[in-house]
Amino acid sequence: MTSNLGLYGQSLALLNDLYELTMAYGYWKLGLAEHEAVFQLSFRKHPFHGGYSLACGLHSAIDFINHRRFDARDLDYLGSLTGNDGKPLFDRGFLDYLGAMEFACDVDAIPEGTAVFPHEPLIRVRGPIIQAQLLETPLLTLLNFQTLIATKSARVCSATGGEPVLEFGLRRAQGIDGGITASRAAYVGGCAATSNLLAGKLFGIPVKGTHAHSWVMSFDDELEAFESYARAMPNNCVFLVDTYDTLQGVRHAVQVGKHLREQGHEMAGIRLDSGDLAWLSVQARKILDDGGFEKVPILGSNDLDENIIASLKQQGAKIAVWGVGTKLVTAYDQPALGGVYKLSALRDCPLDPWQYKIKLSEQKSKISDPGILQVRRFRGAAGFIADCIYDEPTGITEPATIVDPMDDTRQREFPPGTAHEDLLVPIFRAGKQVYDLPSLIQVRSRAREQLAAFDPSIKRFLNPHGYPVGYDKGFNDLKRSLILAARQR
Repeated sequence: MTSNLGLYGQSLALLNDLYELTMAYGYWKLGLAEHEAVFQLSFRKHPFHGGYSLACGLHSAIDFINHRRFDARDLDYLGSLTGNDGKPLFDRGFLDYLGAMEFACDVDAIPEGTAVFPHEPLIRVRGPIIQAQLLETPLLTLLNFQTLIATKSARVCSATGGEPVLEFGLRRAQGIDGGITASRAAYVGGCAATSNLLAGKLFGIPVKGTHAHSWVMSFDDELEAFESYARAMPNNCVFLVDTYDTLQGVRHAVQVGKHLREQGHEMAGIRLDSGDLAWLSVQARKILDDGGFEKVPILGSNDLDENIIASLKQQGAKIAVWGVGTKLVTAYDQPALGGVYKLSALRDCPLDPWQYKIKLSEQKSKISDPGILQVRRFRGAAGFIADCIYDEPTGITEPATIVDPMDDTRQREFPPGTAHEDLLVPIFRAGKQVYDLPSLIQVRSRAREQLAAFDPSIKRFLNPHGYPVGYDKGFNDLKRSLILAARQR
């Protein structure tokens, strides 16, 4: 994978919020910096009112961790910051500590392309509290957005029923990084290609593209524009037909397509980008078929998302390839995932027992999860059947019983021997990467295989069925006892 440094050309160690550094300074100044802590990253609800999310961004997080170093310019900048009294915010000794700091944490994570659910830890970080704390903002930045876009992409691709989706969103993305990372996440989620050349170069994603309306407008008439494009790019002729009159544009495309065929080339397709796509695609299909171009696909674009695509297919649209841009790369109807990164365990040194930590809230969904958590996914003959969140040092109560996090009267038991896998896998040990990165193609394949293993009801756009995810019964009892104890403080 291409390094972040290759894209930005500078240290990214300060990709952080100030309060992460002020807390780190406090740990250092009070002699707490090397105390061992566990933090866990999770989210509280699915985006887009959906029934699943698709984990994405781990590879970027690994790359960030491997390259994060506070360089001299970072330390000079931190040294220039002042407090309310006008004096330096940080001691020089702390800055020297940061400059010499070597990553020493253990990191476990759910691999990219895995379907995930609320309350499940996507990443678990264990190590010196100062180091684990400094990862909060960058990990959330890298995983929140990419998980959001991969999930949106999976939904869009599901709506087409297997017909290819081309991601066309760079020009509408939120900046350079928004465009690059969205292209990657969209490919993980199932998109077949991108128009984004830089993403194609960095990640090996197939690239696709044709011409814009400006090409047609730069000639005296549409027919001349198509003929000229065919001469220039005979092996890439997808004609955008709606500059003036859409159906006349299709007829012009057929006329030029016949000339291409005489020269040993084939028209690759036409694109509809405005108007009533359902009706126009049906009429365009008739014109193409009557002209002898039965196999030429119609590509549809124009602010599409999964709901519009589903509606167009219900209306009998004859679109075979879907170009999706703005509403995919911006996650148009939900611009943030809302992941959180919470302290869950602490101890002074490795020989001490863990102190499990919990944050309370008036909202039950915002009470944090204590412990050192793992996720076990149970499988039946037809696919995945339930997930169990459990405390790894304690293990799972047998027979395995999951308790609904929002209603502990709802429980489900699994007999011993039920097929399962634990989702979090080792990524770093003592600061060294131990995880072999799968290729982007492998990640994309994993996403497809994961989603295929869930009941279709969970993947519905409207009122999806809830996939069973619960706490191990023993862990649920532990969390309850910690809540009661915390409320008495």
